[in-house]
Amino acid sequence: LSNLLGAIGTMILVGFPAFASKLVLSSGAPAAAYAEPYLRYRGLSMVPALISAVGFAAYRGMLNTMTPLKVSLAANLLNVVADPLLIFGLPMLGMKGLGMVGAAIATAGAEMFSGLVYMRLLFRRKLIRWSRVLKPPKWSSLLPLLQVGAAMLARQAILNVSFVTAARCAQSMDPSGVSAAAYSIVMQIYSLGIVVQLAVQATAATLVPSAKASNGLDEARRVADRIFGWGAMIGALQGIAQIVAVPLIVPMFSTLPEVQEAAKFPALITSIIHVLNGFVFPGEGCMLGLGSIRDLALVTAGGVGVMIACLASPLGKRVEGIVLSIAAFHLVQAVAMVWHYLRVGPLRRRCSDGNAIA
Repeated sequence: LSNLLGAIGTMILVGFPAFASKLVLSSGAPAAAYAEPYLRYRGLSMVPALISAVGFAAYRGMLNTMTPLKVSLAANLLNVVADPLLIFGLPMLGMKGLGMVGAAIATAGAEMFSGLVYMRLLFRRKLIRWSRVLKPPKWSSLLPLLQVGAAMLARQAILNVSFVTAARCAQSMDPSGVSAAAYSIVMQIYSLGIVVQLAVQATAATLVPSAKASNGLDEARRVADRIFGWGAMIGALQGIAQIVAVPLIVPMFSTLPEVQEAAKFPALITSIIHVLNGFVFPGEGCMLGLGSIRDLALVTAGGVGVMIACLASPLGKRVEGIVLSIAAFHLVQAVAMVWHYLRVGPLRRRCSDGNAIA
């Protein structure tokens, strides 16, 4: 399935990069000259990237978190080394840089490396076979997977639409490109913290159902409570750290004073989003691990609806307004996650002898 979907994605990005770029960029945007070559080379790693996702999920299902960590560290180290070499080249050796194309090739190469490593590991553990990897899936075997994953696919599609909409608002805001550059910087800084919270999500998705299966609901609640506590603490620390670091980090991304100034306040807003994420990602992890995918999709749809409404208002005309719209999405998510966990989810506090369990 990953090969099939990855091949379709690769054909679209490599063969029709202009079509893909128009999802974010308006017609005739100057950035298209850089975006389209980037997408064409970046699309070459679609299949390996999906194989990496399958490998990560397989090892997480086996409660092995160290192997994915090692693979990720190796792939990112390769990317870190290849990026400056391919972007700027080595002038002293007569090697010219490739600019944006070099960045795309470096990232695609790192993902190909990760995909190949996971393939080797999965073959070694006899979790996959060549006869299945290269053979298109039968509809009879694909249908149950699609039925189970339909809500998850719908949720991911909703998320993609929302953040593509936000990026398009930023890209079309002003012809100078200052707003687009500021938004890009803000989201890059924000994504550094998201990586940590995704680890909290994966921890909840792995440990909570495992605790439930081995020791029952009470133990699963205790594990979930601890993960929520750690998530909240990590989110708060991330928010504080980003507030302190913003004046130092933003100049690393751009030397233009107007871009730096445009990025500072939105970057501070994302600090608050990190605090909200301290409740969002543990809740999402619990819902994923316990199979509450339909509820998760509904919660996501509600948050995205609020975000799109904000983007359609005057908030969508400013960078800080776009980031505030994203904050509104995460606020809805945070409230819904806590409410679902405490009141309606599989781990909700049930009544015993007529009294609610605190």
